[in-house]
Amino acid sequence: MRQLLNTLFVTSEDIYLSLDGENVVANRDKTAVARYPLHTLSAIISFSYPGASPALMGACAQRGISLSFLTPRGKFLARTTGESNGNVLLRRTHYRIADDSVQSCIIARGMIFGKIYNARWSIQRTRRDHRLRVDDQRLEEVSNQLKALLPQLLCQTDLESLRGLEGAAATAYFGVFDQLILGDKSIFCFKTRTRRPPLDPVNALLSFSYSLLSHDCAWALESVGLDSYVGFLHRDRPGRSSLALDLMEEFRPCIADRFVLSCINNHIFRASDFDFRENGAVFLNESGRRTFLRRWQERKKDSLTHPFLGEKVPWGLVPYLQAMLLARYLRGDLEAYPPFLWK
Repeated sequence: MRQLLNTLFVTSEDIYLSLDGENVVANRDKTAVARYPLHTLSAIISFSYPGASPALMGACAQRGISLSFLTPRGKFLARTTGESNGNVLLRRTHYRIADDSVQSCIIARGMIFGKIYNARWSIQRTRRDHRLRVDDQRLEEVSNQLKALLPQLLCQTDLESLRGLEGAAATAYFGVFDQLILGDKSIFCFKTRTRRPPLDPVNALLSFSYSLLSHDCAWALESVGLDSYVGFLHRDRPGRSSLALDLMEEFRPCIADRFVLSCINNHIFRASDFDFRENGAVFLNESGRRTFLRRWQERKKDSLTHPFLGEKVPWGLVPYLQAMLLARYLRGDLEAYPPFLWK
């Protein structure tokens, strides 16, 4: 099984990355301020503007280290890639299925099943642990609503109908998301999901977590030989990792959302961790990103028993394992793609 290595996050906006032997060197004003051995890294994510040297890009591509560039606000810009990994026959199968709407729907509905199942379990977890602090009746209603959608998903063969059910589930889930927040409501009050830009601290945290999660899913898919840009539910669009967005659907409630809720409810973030703009946009500032990324890395090291494989693994490897299972299904080694069902 793949080893969970470290991810190097470059949060300072003025850092330039270069290569020195077998080390990544972080430079500020042409002065080295830190260095990290390449062999300890699985990925590098830079939130800085100066970028990285061609030598470092080549070294990362050769060693299979994902090197991605994002804006300081977490918007994906680019990722370096080397030669395509995996069997060419696997990619050809991937492309053929992506061109077939019915077969695409069969895979996509498994991923959406996992998303709704995990969203419902997230609600149930709050009901179990904090029943006296929330509107339990309202949460039970939405939980039952999500449960009722699950069997409807399994008979779908049309992508538009599947998207309609997913949209209904998302509306119901985010309709009670504020109930799951037990932290300081004067700062962390959730009304509705806003994306471009996020309009409150909760949405800022959610958007940042989704950016990191999509990166992890893209890396996982490429590492098993699949094309992260060719999706089944999210259709092709230039510059968009559509299959990574597909794969991350089942992880949103249990990895990203629960991480954000845990941080808020444990008072990890304060108002000083956010940048409030005049146009209403809200983003994590540099100190907020540092806190977020440190906790995110710690969370990825926590372990769980994988529901399908039955093995104890760190959370950080879950996207890779699901990508591996998807590849096995496309090769014909599995009868169906088993979504990740959080327990």
